[in-house]
Amino acid sequence: MIKKILLSSLIAVWASAAFADHDSPANGHFSPDTNRIKSHLFFLADDLLEGRDTGSRGHDIAALYIATEFAKYGLKPMGTDGYMQEVSFRKASLVQTSPSLTFDIDGEQVSMSYPKEYLTGPNLMSLNTTLSGEMVFVGYGIVADELNHNDYKDIDVNGKVVVMLSGKPASFPSEEGAHFASGYQKQKYAAERGAIGIITLSTPVAEKVRPYQGRLNYIHTPRLAWMNKNGEPANTFAQLKGSAYLSIPAAKKLFAKAPVSLDDIFASIEKNDAAPKGFDLPGTVSLTKQSLHSTITSPNVVAAIEGSDPKLKDEYVVFSAHSDHIGFAKTVKKDNINNGAMDNASGTAVMLETARLFSELDTKPKRSILFVSVTGEEKGLLGADYFARNPTVPLKSMVANVNLDMPILTYPFADVIAFGASHSDMKGSVEEAVANAGISLSDDPWPEQALFTRSDHYAFVKQGIPSVFMVPGLDSKDPNIDGSKKFGEFLSTHYHKPSDDITQPFNWDAAKTFTEVNAEIGLTLATQDNRPSWNEGDFFGNTFAK
Repeated sequence: MIKKILLSSLIAVWASAAFADHDSPANGHFSPDTNRIKSHLFFLADDLLEGRDTGSRGHDIAALYIATEFAKYGLKPMGTDGYMQEVSFRKASLVQTSPSLTFDIDGEQVSMSYPKEYLTGPNLMSLNTTLSGEMVFVGYGIVADELNHNDYKDIDVNGKVVVMLSGKPASFPSEEGAHFASGYQKQKYAAERGAIGIITLSTPVAEKVRPYQGRLNYIHTPRLAWMNKNGEPANTFAQLKGSAYLSIPAAKKLFAKAPVSLDDIFASIEKNDAAPKGFDLPGTVSLTKQSLHSTITSPNVVAAIEGSDPKLKDEYVVFSAHSDHIGFAKTVKKDNINNGAMDNASGTAVMLETARLFSELDTKPKRSILFVSVTGEEKGLLGADYFARNPTVPLKSMVANVNLDMPILTYPFADVIAFGASHSDMKGSVEEAVANAGISLSDDPWPEQALFTRSDHYAFVKQGIPSVFMVPGLDSKDPNIDGSKKFGEFLSTHYHKPSDDITQPFNWDAAKTFTEVNAEIGLTLATQDNRPSWNEGDFFGNTFAK
């Protein structure tokens, strides 16, 4: 039941929205209504929706709300069933008492303790996992011809278990390196060469970025994969029978009789950034575990505003925002609902208000605007990946993607960041658009984080579509407010916690500005003469453009 106090506040918001005076835009073409943004956010982040976990009733309510708002604005349904595009997922959970990992080295059996010494996740392909074989060390397990790097060169891993370092060489460019070192890519390299399993080793670098101890918080987290037309989980490799992640102390046990010690390997990668050439490890490995499978469904919501140009209306500028969050917290505290107000009720609210603004334009832009509310972002960008691979419009008709994920709206920002803008000529379009909204575009302040590869837009990038991921910048219009500090405060205090709720100090003028900025970007992209294009020689354009 919605709390009385919240219900009262929502009624007040809706009433004020209904009778508000809508001023003309100060700079550009749009004047967002902060009360409407607030009402969307308050509803989507309410306890009633129980954290909007993928496949949950709460997320279904959120999806229905989004669809009815699209209908209210007169947007055209563009799902597979009205506004909805249902996605079927396989959900796999690990039986926590089942994992067993042993190494047989020179006749001596070394048993590892789960989860103290190693981690392993549920198997999406099989209920009962049995992996057994000889082992080969393969450095980072990366094949990157563009960077003259191949850890598998002259190494035979067919029918064997590959043992690799986590991460990537520090010399790799951040964003390109994130691609090569992704879990999917490392599995792909191994499977293509006939490996039957993967053992990943933590490193001193990995311990600084994501300590082994911190990973223990996620051992109960299920794995999800969307199901393809053959009823198989997507993005998986049947060739690979199992995997494990070793702590550094456990890895040292494995390498006790190896040709090269783990300490020497760590010293090598610290000194010259290169892992030693691969080699056979003595002994064999045996891994067994059990998983539980179920099938769940969760919808994307898709709608469009048709463009005005007879030809260009068949091209689409795509706005995306994820509607899911992470559901209930594993806690005994009284408040155990991860409401996801900033992540991503805020981005969804901005997208909904952007849709309304476009619906009320007297003259629609030349190109059509597609709005896609995606599920399963928190489970690995799954809903966006499903839509990008199963689009409800022709793939080549989607000319650009603008993604809205967790805009932190607690301070009067004076600039915006468009992750990925430097990879295509969208940068010029975004600069023009944000100037219309009276602010500026700043460069990525955290290139080492490779945020360009870490939200739903990347699913569109992998289908060759130039994309940007928009967030408020770190500059503040108020000299007494440190935008960078406000940004950091949210991440350290509220991110993926029950405190990410509507009690945070939202700055509604910032919400209005961010909405105006994104509407201007959409308008610019939808009216410019040429569709966006990748920069000449850009890695992502060369890798993914069709």
